[in-house]
Amino acid sequence: MLRPLGVLGPLLPAVGWGAMPLSVPPRPTEVESGALIEAFLDLGLRFVDTADVYCTDDGDLGHNERLIASALREHPRRSEVFVATKGGLRRPGGDWVEAGSPLALRRACEASLRALGVEQLALYQLHAPDPAVPFADSVGELFRLREAGKIARVGLSNVSAVQLAEACALGPVASVQNRLNPLDLSAAEDGVLAACERLGVAFIAYSPVGGREERAEVLANPVLNAIGARLGVGPGTIALSWILTLSSNCFVIPGASRLSTYQASVAAMHLTLSTADVHALDTEFRVFWRQV
Repeated sequence: MLRPLGVLGPLLPAVGWGAMPLSVPPRPTEVESGALIEAFLDLGLRFVDTADVYCTDDGDLGHNERLIASALREHPRRSEVFVATKGGLRRPGGDWVEAGSPLALRRACEASLRALGVEQLALYQLHAPDPAVPFADSVGELFRLREAGKIARVGLSNVSAVQLAEACALGPVASVQNRLNPLDLSAAEDGVLAACERLGVAFIAYSPVGGREERAEVLANPVLNAIGARLGVGPGTIALSWILTLSSNCFVIPGASRLSTYQASVAAMHLTLSTADVHALDTEFRVFWRQV
């Protein structure tokens, strides 16, 4: 299942991989991480989402990006892998703090170029709006970086529909990455998902199986489990497949630090839910706004 990343973007697998679990505590060793990434690549991984702040603290910035760069360096399919990264946060003392000034974003972009070992970032996303910086200033810097050739595409993350419209008025936005899963459908309910579809912007769902906060509850859901048992897959695969039905421009980037988890995620691309199954899940998760 391939979908375009925005109006002019490349065709990418609808299921990518969120690499954060390899770099935040508790994390595997770098040797274990490298072997895991190579295994994912051998299974067909072509869409990776990372960030400079997927690390332990400010002294560890770029850890996740360097892991990915190291695994890709000698891989025969390196040129086929689309790597998206982000800037606009810091990790002082392990906290997550906004840093969206133009200067901070420019420095972060240049650091990501070095960490990933590339001359241009395929997709550079503002990790989150900085309340201390005018949103247009942060986004404007991303477009200046694009004009300078440092990034190919501008993306946003953790934004509202109003902020998306403001950004689109400044230049072409390729994607929005917000949280979306069966227990947190706020991105659909607050209009962001619909705005993306209307504007030709790809929507990338992070934590699509619930993330650390809601994963256990999602996987225990009786409707997901009943459908999964009938189709011979796990509840996480059903959850991903259902999320992908919410919009034709939607991608999911579940995290995985085990081969079996990644395989279960990829299976969602090869699964077609029946109309009855989609309706049952819509009812279970109170999706009453779907257009049919």
